[in-house]
Amino acid sequence: MKTGGAEALVVNLMPQFCSLGHKIGVAVFNAEHTDLMKRLEKECPDCKIYRLGNSFYNPRFIFQLIPIIRKYDIIHTHNSSAQLYAVLANIFCHKIMVTTEHNTHNRKRGNRILSLIDKWMYARYDHIICISKQAEENLQSYLQNESGCLKKIVTIYNGVNIETIHSAQPLQREKPDKFLVVMVAAFRPQKDHATLIKAMMRLPKEKFEAWLVGDGESHAEVEKLIKDLGMEDRVKMVGLRTDVPQILKTADVIVMSTHYEGLSLSNIEGMAAGKPFVASDVEGIREITKGFGILVPHEDADALAEAIKQLHDDKMYYKQIADKCYKRATQFDMSNMVSRYNDVYLSFSRL
Repeated sequence: MKTGGAEALVVNLMPQFCSLGHKIGVAVFNAEHTDLMKRLEKECPDCKIYRLGNSFYNPRFIFQLIPIIRKYDIIHTHNSSAQLYAVLANIFCHKIMVTTEHNTHNRKRGNRILSLIDKWMYARYDHIICISKQAEENLQSYLQNESGCLKKIVTIYNGVNIETIHSAQPLQREKPDKFLVVMVAAFRPQKDHATLIKAMMRLPKEKFEAWLVGDGESHAEVEKLIKDLGMEDRVKMVGLRTDVPQILKTADVIVMSTHYEGLSLSNIEGMAAGKPFVASDVEGIREITKGFGILVPHEDADALAEAIKQLHDDKMYYKQIADKCYKRATQFDMSNMVSRYNDVYLSFSRL
């Protein structure tokens, strides 16, 4: 329950499933009492939370999961260690297994030994949900020799509460005269904070500033880059926040600089705020953004800076992109996602 799209998705879904009458529980491998954990406790008090430990890859979790799995009809996993450990635990339980694939690729697919384990694991699932068409296509290609898997893979796009974000009130700003660029993303190697920081170097410091919202394993590395480039007065690391909708409404433009994605919740949330969205032209991001927001070449700081500057300089262009982004976001309201997930669960009750 640290910061991240998969974690936020789980927290967003649980109250919805409770309202539909399902008995639900969440087994958390890293059980630190994070802001997302607190949100889950507050918004879904009927959800049973099983705190297994304070790591991600402890094999002991396999045995801890067995008595938990036996209490439920359907087991739904997110993220790699949970995907594998739950399958191993289910050998002793024989429950229906569902997983959500959150990215277009991962490191295991390039390793011969790990990919054999990975493919064996996917074959044990009754249903595989991908969060974008590109993620589905890549997984289909990866599992092409596992014929039993292919018929079980579908795409269900991530969704957010569009109205909650769109109606949020902006925050008071210390420097309201500056054009504010916001990036909401976990500090992980997958994300490309470096290109945004370098793009900010190319923009006049008296006119532009950036906020980086989030935390994670790459925090120290990003912080060092900001200091090494002398960007402390222009790029602020504002940490994990519970007021992300308000921050998005405060922004002038929202950026997602990344190396790869499945389907970024920050992508949809940024568009839902009614602000222009600028992102790296990579799989997952491209699928949602093309034709609505602005795509720039991967790791191209010059192109990113130019896109931000054009939005600052051309008010008509700014409004055009912002309007198109919001229109696109409305297609990904959470109600659509919840309905599709629920259909998957109910399909097993009819077997």
